[in-house]
Amino acid sequence: MSTEALLASEKLDDLNRYPYNDPAIAVPVGNIAGSLTVDTTATVTVGAVTENVDYFDKVQISSGNGNMVETVSGKDAGGNSVFITTRHAPDGSITITTSAGAPAATPDMLTFTRHWVIEANIAGVPAGVRRFTVLVTLQGTTPSTFQSSMLR
Repeated sequence: MSTEALLASEKLDDLNRYPYNDPAIAVPVGNIAGSLTVDTTATVTVGAVTENVDYFDKVQISSGNGNMVETVSGKDAGGNSVFITTRHAPDGSITITTSAGAPAATPDMLTFTRHWVIEANIAGVPAGVRRFTVLVTLQGTTPSTFQSSMLR
């Protein structure tokens, strides 16, 4: 549960860092973008900038051999799966690799999915404020979930 809370907080921090007019946090049509239940990708245009925006990712965490390994998956501009793996070694060094395939699973690997929604025009909230909600789910034999939201 604590890892799920950490991953939800990390994603909320990531979303909060985007400039207000960035397609990654825009709500292009209606009052909501993304989904908490299914992998959702949208083509979003804000001004002259158009981007494919994923509202989901998968995080795999392993602590084998004293290394902390985190793999996040998503889609590239062409809609292809991409995996970004960050390895934190015991000596403090960090290595980041990008690949088209997921790394091989290890026995101690935990896999989490994150889905998020971005809402605008929320009743009772001042105009221009958006709500980010992230749902983190541990995959496997005993799935569990954690959900968190913030206003911006």
